Amino acid sequence: MPGSPPTVLFVCVHNAGRSQMAAGLMAKLAGGRVAVRSAGSDPADEVNPAAVEAMGEVGVDISAELPKLLEADAVRAADVVVTMGCGDACPIFPGKRYEDWDLEDPAGQDLDTVRRIRDEIKERVERLLGDLVPDEA
Repeated sequence: MPGSPPTVLFVCVHNAGRSQMAAGLMAKLAGGRVAVRSAGSDPADEVNPAAVEAMGEVGVDISAELPKLLEADAVRAADVVVTMGCGDACPIFPGKRYEDWDLEDPAGQDLDTVRRIRDEIKERVERLLGDLVPDEA
């Protein structure tokens, strides 16, 4: 739809760490200029508490988020699909823009490691946002 913001879908296996952090950062940095979704191929029961803590340190509250199951319709509706270790579980649709971000999984990691992962995700989110809304980024 012309004039509507681009939609980014962040996907990882459990939708409890990387994809939640990426979605939270994109939502904050984009300020409504990008529609943001996240999902997982095998969702966990809750968001990783270390990810929640690390994100809170940078002013992004993901504590109320719940891991969601990846559905083909979400992929179909996205303009950009960013995968982070979901492997072959992510459906591929011709004409979609896909990016695969090779990032360490924060599951079971200490807070310092999760902070490092968060910071790497932030750099990638900033680059992607600049690509999606270059005149405003």
